[in-house]
Amino acid sequence: MFSIRSPLVRFLLLAIVLVGLYGLVHVNYDAASEFISNGSKKLDPYRRPVSYQPGEPKPVKACFAVLARNRDWRSLRESMKQMEDRFNHRFNYPYVFLNDEPFSEEFKNMTRSMTNAEVHYGQIPKEHWSYPQWIDQDKARERRKAMSDAGVMYGGNESYRHMCRFESGLFFQHPLMQQFDFYWRLEPGIQYLCDINYDPFLYMKERKIKYGWTIGIFELMNTVPTLWDSVKKFMKTHPELIPQHNSLWWVTRDNGTSYNGCHFWSNFEIADLSFYRGEAYSKFFDFLDREGGFFYERWGDAPVHSIAAAMFLQKEEVHWFNDIGYLHPGWQHCPSGDAWLKNRCTCDPKDTDKTITNAGWGKCSHEWEKLPDTPVQFRKALVD
Repeated sequence: MFSIRSPLVRFLLLAIVLVGLYGLVHVNYDAASEFISNGSKKLDPYRRPVSYQPGEPKPVKACFAVLARNRDWRSLRESMKQMEDRFNHRFNYPYVFLNDEPFSEEFKNMTRSMTNAEVHYGQIPKEHWSYPQWIDQDKARERRKAMSDAGVMYGGNESYRHMCRFESGLFFQHPLMQQFDFYWRLEPGIQYLCDINYDPFLYMKERKIKYGWTIGIFELMNTVPTLWDSVKKFMKTHPELIPQHNSLWWVTRDNGTSYNGCHFWSNFEIADLSFYRGEAYSKFFDFLDREGGFFYERWGDAPVHSIAAAMFLQKEEVHWFNDIGYLHPGWQHCPSGDAWLKNRCTCDPKDTDKTITNAGWGKCSHEWEKLPDTPVQFRKALVD
């Protein structure tokens, strides 16, 4: 008889166990593959498992861009923890922090300790956070007071206007941003409500997508009373820059007569910086800057970016990241269905007090889906 203590017997028993385990794993793998294949949609290629180490070359030259003040470090630690836990601990994209004043050592220490990725700190040039020479500062002061007296949100806030102008057309000109081709905006006090298990930068690059968003919302029209008049003047002055197949239908339903207020809430946006650095957007921003509305009214970067995207880009070049759960104080976007479960979301898509997509003010998100597709023969972006 063979003894259980015999080396030969032990070897044979181990071989039997390993073969059995292989068969079990193989069967389960096949079953999972069949489930994926027979489901409503196969897993997209961009969702392949991937991880980038800190400091190593990435497939996309991209960063998180953060406009902040020294006092924001506590709320930024919260934002960074959300970003790192949900996404960047696997991808290690760098952060670029910008401030109109020098960053304190406290700010640097408190933010740098939140990530293994590279971190850069820069000061905004004075000419990018001050009045252009063509702005009448007395008039701007009078207009701020009038808007404040009228109860316009941030109507009397001077610094807010410098911020909107900077985010509209100057942030990507900063020297620290020149090394990057894509950027993802990050703000203090935001939350990411679901895991992000793929690389949105790579997704956009491979598909030639220029602009990504997650919340579409109506603008406060008392902040931009003459913005659309200036947009129409620009289109009349530069018809050669306006492509035939664009997305203007999303922001105007009366053949360009008026602005319906729809815009992408730009506190979340992922963009190909070649769009902002290109001729069309550069001339558009310069034109608006000369109009004075950043200071005489309260033009925000969100409607400026959104109108530009609608005017210059095809529908397929703009992507709704519907699977990314995101909260900015006031409103959130919450995925539903399989994406909610698979990505470990913690939000409630049925909570209309928070989930803008399912509330009245979120109508713009669903209106985007109604935007007619670009004829196939004219499409610039690649569609799955």
